[in-house]
Amino acid sequence: MPFSSLGLSVPLLRAASQYSTPTPVQAAAIPVVLTGGDVLATARTGSGKTTAFVLPLLQLWHETRHEPPRRLHTLILVPTRELAAQVRDVVQDCASHLPERVKVVSAVGGVSINPQMMALRGGADFLIATPGRLLDLVDRNALKLSSVAALVLDEADRMLDLGFSVELSRILMLLPKQCQKLLFSATFPTAVESIAAEILHEPTRIRIDPDFTEPPDIEQRAIRVDTAKRTPLLRHLLTTENWPRVLVFVARQYAADHVAEKLRPYGIAAHSFHGDLSQEARGKVLADFKNSAIRVLVATDLAARGLDIVQLPAVVNYDLPRSATDYIHRIGRTGRAGEPGIAVSFITAESDPHFALIEKRNGLRIPREQIPGFEPTDHVPQPSPGTGGIKGRRKSKKDKLREAAAREQRRKI
Repeated sequence: MPFSSLGLSVPLLRAASQYSTPTPVQAAAIPVVLTGGDVLATARTGSGKTTAFVLPLLQLWHETRHEPPRRLHTLILVPTRELAAQVRDVVQDCASHLPERVKVVSAVGGVSINPQMMALRGGADFLIATPGRLLDLVDRNALKLSSVAALVLDEADRMLDLGFSVELSRILMLLPKQCQKLLFSATFPTAVESIAAEILHEPTRIRIDPDFTEPPDIEQRAIRVDTAKRTPLLRHLLTTENWPRVLVFVARQYAADHVAEKLRPYGIAAHSFHGDLSQEARGKVLADFKNSAIRVLVATDLAARGLDIVQLPAVVNYDLPRSATDYIHRIGRTGRAGEPGIAVSFITAESDPHFALIEKRNGLRIPREQIPGFEPTDHVPQPSPGTGGIKGRRKSKKDKLREAAAREQRRKI
């Protein structure tokens, strides 16, 4: 199915010409968005969701009569600064093909609010924002939401994971009742279903590869290793596999700094990436990683969503992710746009039962490997009688600490 069959105008067909053919989510969503109806779309990371809503919303904006002052037409809410930057770039790129100038503004936390307030003087057509910063701007009378014709919640599941539900509720109350609402999500947990039922009116439901059982073109490996030998094993893989770039996931900010610091004395260009870095520093680190000035990016789950890094050959789970869906989001940073990729997970004695749970919930079975010279000697701990084995139903102390960390991360976004 070509883009020309989806109802897009000639200028936006020119914008779409950089892509060969529509992805399944684009083919399903674009015609529905053009009708003005609400949409609930679930599709895996890297499936082209952003273009699926940007192209038709630009067309709807173009078909609207514009008189000064500018009135905000489309509001796109995202969970992180990095995703905001990427969505802004897509909107600006596609809008450049329209005969009229589209004013696109990005508003995120972690940086001074004053330049964003200045950018909103005279209004805006498209605003890409994180929820907390958007409300800061509303509270300062820098913009009003009464004219918004379309709202997009991008990566809605991640916004709810970060605890944005209160902010979202307040934002929804400020929008006009007739506002078109589009909810795009990589996964579809109960929280997303609940918010969809509250805010969407007779939505068209689009579900593409909802179970994520077969990530495309990604070789998945699981290597048994003792906890203390993970960094030496990582150095060994960097030498033997000769990956030009690799994204390494860890559980905490301290671990990101620590692992990157341990790699640099061996001549490995490594840097950490997490929520404690300033927006300027985060932007520079990502730019350096994308242009290969940095070979190893050691990151928390902040990098598991919204980052589109072209031709990233490998992802390493130094620490395992908390959940089965986080595992899919992490490994989805590689193997994008038809390129092959590899995802390696380090399996310690302590984390082995948790990885088995990740496999079960994703319908996977990944053979365990051992690398000569790094054979594990630690033993898998046996669950105590009456504990119920693997955690997962009742919140543990670690789960509660992770939730507190998520709230702190949300504060910094």
